[in-house]
Amino acid sequence: MRVQPVEINWHPELPIFAKESFLKAVSNEFGWLGGFADSGELRCILPYTIIRKAIFRMVRFRVETIPMVHGFDVSEEKTFLNGTVEYFRSIGADMIIPATTNTIFRTYPDGADAAPYGSYVVDLCQPEDVLWRNLSKTNRLNIRSAIKKGVGIINGIEHLDIFYCLVRDTFKRSKLPFMDSGSFHRYVQGLGEYGKLWIADCQGITQSCTLYAFSNYCAYAIYGGNIPEPHQGTMKLLQWEALRQFQKLGVQRFDFVGARIDPEPGSKQEALNSFKRRFGATLKQGYMWKYSLHPLKYRLYGLAARLRSGGDIVDAERHKLESSGTGNT
Repeated sequence: MRVQPVEINWHPELPIFAKESFLKAVSNEFGWLGGFADSGELRCILPYTIIRKAIFRMVRFRVETIPMVHGFDVSEEKTFLNGTVEYFRSIGADMIIPATTNTIFRTYPDGADAAPYGSYVVDLCQPEDVLWRNLSKTNRLNIRSAIKKGVGIINGIEHLDIFYCLVRDTFKRSKLPFMDSGSFHRYVQGLGEYGKLWIADCQGITQSCTLYAFSNYCAYAIYGGNIPEPHQGTMKLLQWEALRQFQKLGVQRFDFVGARIDPEPGSKQEALNSFKRRFGATLKQGYMWKYSLHPLKYRLYGLAARLRSGGDIVDAERHKLESSGTGNT
């Protein structure tokens, strides 16, 4: 398979994270790579960004490999990813770092550091009454309770600053970093009409919020937040309204974005998985991975990540791949 840059030609049947305006909002250097068969047929594409920080030149994917033809199988994707690694080596990149958490690869290249990862996804090609029945009984009760308490859903770019503060403070309570205000504004602007800021409000008090990025291909619940003690059911009502509205827009699926595989019982990760599963979502499993292209800089990056936050997502989850005895396919 031949791997080379291709012209960006986005349309709404592709993931929003392949769109040029979004890629440009999160990086000054970006593009699409294409995988070509010997016949010259374009078999797949992979959008990418390159992040420059201090001495590092790091590749980061914002969405997984996108097949452009039927029958693009896992073994062919692995061949393409091996070629992708060589392309980035040839242009002087130092490493490929873990992708954003909406990005679930079916496989990974030879020599990569990899970990199992997944996401919970709802099929929106179903009638609304079926989506409702697929919710857990508890979710349905909590949603009705929130509505009775007067919780309503509002949306609009004018709420951007309120939204940012709520998400930032939610991350802070979990001792997690969040991007600065300027970066967040650029992120949302990059989504344009394909970004939705929705807030659950009760009597003028913001309770919960979520940023959605979407196209016909999929709606992704990207960033969310709550006040410390929101009314019961507010976030569940918010997500239910999102399912309803995106289904009406003809979006094919709804992705809750990111799920650790087999989290420890009683952990926060298990609770998050349970929250998503109770919306009738199905676990999509795959991999996160990273790759060393410059061994010294890769080790320095790893050390910095461990000092800053205990390591990245691959560091945290790779033992599950090793202990399971499963490898690349």
